[in-house]
Amino acid sequence: MGIEKIKYGDPSYPSALQGIKNPPKQLYCCGDVDIMKEKCVAVIGSRTSTVYGRRTAQAIGRCLAAAGVTVVSGMATGIDTSAHEGALEAGGKTIAVLGCGPDVCYPPENRVLMSEIQRHGLIVTEYGPGTPANRYHFPNRNRIISGLCEATVVVQARNRSGSLITAELAAEQGREVFAVPGNIDSQYNLGNNKLIKEGATPLICTDDILDYLGICSMDEEDAKQRLSEREYLIYEILKTEGELSVDEVSMRAGLSPAYVTPILSVMEMKGFLGSEMGRVFLKITSCK
Repeated sequence: MGIEKIKYGDPSYPSALQGIKNPPKQLYCCGDVDIMKEKCVAVIGSRTSTVYGRRTAQAIGRCLAAAGVTVVSGMATGIDTSAHEGALEAGGKTIAVLGCGPDVCYPPENRVLMSEIQRHGLIVTEYGPGTPANRYHFPNRNRIISGLCEATVVVQARNRSGSLITAELAAEQGREVFAVPGNIDSQYNLGNNKLIKEGATPLICTDDILDYLGICSMDEEDAKQRLSEREYLIYEILKTEGELSVDEVSMRAGLSPAYVTPILSVMEMKGFLGSEMGRVFLKITSCK
């Protein structure tokens, strides 16, 4: 598998981990070890999540990767998986920090994703080859997730989610913590809403992270230059309204569905739009 062992003090050992409490003595890596020294942001959340949470994680991962930021997560089901997938969709880089050996796929259903991450990013763990996943390993690996990153984003977390441990570690390490606000009547959002109550920065849009990192995101002028007149009209509608059906987009644009549908298809091929359950939504947005 091309496993590389990096010891604390080696030139390739990431400097971001050297200053954290209890840094790993060694790292077992598969992939591009140099990306651990690049600008990284953790995108994390619960294994049990909603469609909205997974889609939000995917969008955040996609936007960060498109801006050249490496997306770090734990390859767990739910939010973590979606964050990795978003980064890969954008053709960007992503790091999966495991709570098992670098040759062990956990969860097993993420084998294809693990292979993609290894080819286009990095698999990293402090546990040697063959080490099985153990529930006691995951709290330990969380310090590596937060330690590698300048900021941590909690997308969706239950009240006792392990993501809250990662957020706490990030705060202790002096890193910024963002949390996506969620419905107050949903158990899936108790953790991230609690983080905001305790002082985490609410993540209103991806620009909030990019601004914190000093990265310029797409503004209105960029959109006008990159989109045709009709595409920009639809961009403005979806930016204001959120997700809409094709008929709803057509009605608001004052155009027939037969005219709008090909435009939406082109915008989706360009990577500006996504679609799900007969509704379209923006993938690239700006709140500036």
